[in-house]
Amino acid sequence: MSESVTTKSEKKHFTTKEIVLTAMFAAIIAVCSWISIPAGEISFTLQTFAIFCALNILGGRNAFFSVLVFIFLGAVGLPVFTGFKGGVGVLVGPTGGYILGFLFMPLVYWLGTILLGSKLPVRIILMLAGLIVCYLFGTLWFVYGFSKAGNEMSFRHAMEICVIPFAPFDLLKLVFAVIITEKVRKMLKL
Repeated sequence: MSESVTTKSEKKHFTTKEIVLTAMFAAIIAVCSWISIPAGEISFTLQTFAIFCALNILGGRNAFFSVLVFIFLGAVGLPVFTGFKGGVGVLVGPTGGYILGFLFMPLVYWLGTILLGSKLPVRIILMLAGLIVCYLFGTLWFVYGFSKAGNEMSFRHAMEICVIPFAPFDLLKLVFAVIITEKVRKMLKL
């Protein structure tokens, strides 16, 4: 009779600690979305900072579920999105692609850590890659949303107003998130 050995990468169930941390990070993402500085169609927020923190503390799988819970709470009408907004209308609007694009950040991170390992430089590169995919998806959604409404919007112009002004700040958020969460990981022995 052969024994079955379950490794950490094969586990299928959530532990109580993972459930609590996943829910906690969904709430942290919501709180960070309320901290915003309006800048046209898109506001400066701390959402990406919270997602970077979730990625570095929870890993890709649990961070994915944190983001999914955050989006679900907003979709059912709770005011968890920027400007205390909620509802499906926010998600299907021109900027909803950036919110939905947050799901790609943990997916890229999760897949990347499976394929490349989880050393700090790899994790940082994967966070950056996930952010780029989020930007791409959100910008394509933004262009589609404006074009569907009968307005002219090129991909280049959308990048100029929706990504380029925010990218330096998102890079700073990534750096600060890594610095803070590495200390938390050591303190909590994660």
